[in-house]
Amino acid sequence: MSHDTARTPHWPGYAEVHRVTTVLRRESVGGMLLVVAAVIAIVWANSPASEAYFALRDVRFGYEPWHLELSVGSWAADGLLAVFFFLVGLELKREIVVGSLRRLDTAIVPVTAAFAGVAVPALIYVAIVHTQPSLLAGWAIPTATDIAFAVAVLAIVGSHLPGPLRIFLLTLAVVDDLIAIAIIAVFYTSDIAVAPLAIFALLVIVYGVIAHRGRAWFARTPWGAWVVLLPIGFAAWAFLHASGVHATIAGVALAFTIPVAASRRQPEVRGMDLAEQFEHRFRPLSAGIAVPLFAFFAAGVSIGGGDGLLRAVTDPVTLGVAAGLVLGKPLGILLGVRLLTLVTKVRLDPALKWIDLAGVGLLAGIGFTVSLLIAELSFGDGSPHTDDAKIAIMVASLLASVLASSVLLVRNRRYKQLALAEEVDADGDDVPDVYQQPRPEAR
Repeated sequence: MSHDTARTPHWPGYAEVHRVTTVLRRESVGGMLLVVAAVIAIVWANSPASEAYFALRDVRFGYEPWHLELSVGSWAADGLLAVFFFLVGLELKREIVVGSLRRLDTAIVPVTAAFAGVAVPALIYVAIVHTQPSLLAGWAIPTATDIAFAVAVLAIVGSHLPGPLRIFLLTLAVVDDLIAIAIIAVFYTSDIAVAPLAIFALLVIVYGVIAHRGRAWFARTPWGAWVVLLPIGFAAWAFLHASGVHATIAGVALAFTIPVAASRRQPEVRGMDLAEQFEHRFRPLSAGIAVPLFAFFAAGVSIGGGDGLLRAVTDPVTLGVAAGLVLGKPLGILLGVRLLTLVTKVRLDPALKWIDLAGVGLLAGIGFTVSLLIAELSFGDGSPHTDDAKIAIMVASLLASVLASSVLLVRNRRYKQLALAEEVDADGDDVPDVYQQPRPEAR
């Protein structure tokens, strides 16, 4: 299906813009931009020019009567990250309506893995910091999986891994994001203002009605969403921000109103998936601008030399977050799936092996984007524990990606050998005898 049915524009520079956006839709490219932005921030924040970085991050602008006079860093965390959550919401809805979450029998394994992969890291964190009750606020930091980063790593190292493994990771990460969204809404929201929240709900309804009624027009008019839906969406975001609920939730709420299946009353657009088209159109904005800018302003932590590094290493928050991500994620995922297969009749897909799930479990320990967001929400402004948590997130995410890649590269090589053996077998009887030996099974 073509994502853009409108006539291809011919304004100057269109071909170059189209090429760039095509590149940004690649999962590996988005993950690399995220890493590059974080590395630049860390280097700048610990360089002789660090004051310029923090001055830029703390510049404030916006309309104060609407509670929108925010720092650049806050605009990135509360505003730009809402674009990322909008894409997450679109993917969530599509999975629920027509994807792997539609049927319980296919979704139960990765869903169970996601919940266990949230619970175990939180328990590990609590076990490490329980002697200091003031640090318990950070229990949710190691529970999140960065879907963009994790899928990017899998795309780089897993060219021959079985398809069900990627579906397992995608479903797990999507459900993980849904849990993280619920955690932010429930545990990191206080002093809710009812009136702005009610206006937000009304605007979401209006947004959804317009999206459904005009789905055919939005599908064939690429600029339609920008001039009609974007202003309504921004107003909804602003009122949610004013209500006290973390404003990124607006992205998910708005995405859930976008139609997935074609309307029966509009046969001329049957087969058209507006959620899929929006995801296709807006992913470059998220992967190329929103998430890298958030990472740039969130990851800039001044370590403070040897003394600061020693403090961070010995901080229970650092230990709890790192242990939760690197150990808790794979342990929780494997334990959850194992218990499910023991107490129920549910079984793993025959194409999946436990060692493959272990690799994905390690990959789920990459908690970059959402973990950084929760770290900023967990402790008070200026708290050294916030910086220590961010250091732990970045180190643990790097370690998790290296460990996961080590496991999955070995598995990928194994599956590549099996694929080559199958190709040789398909060639017939004229192949050498060495290729006629029984094929080994993936173990």
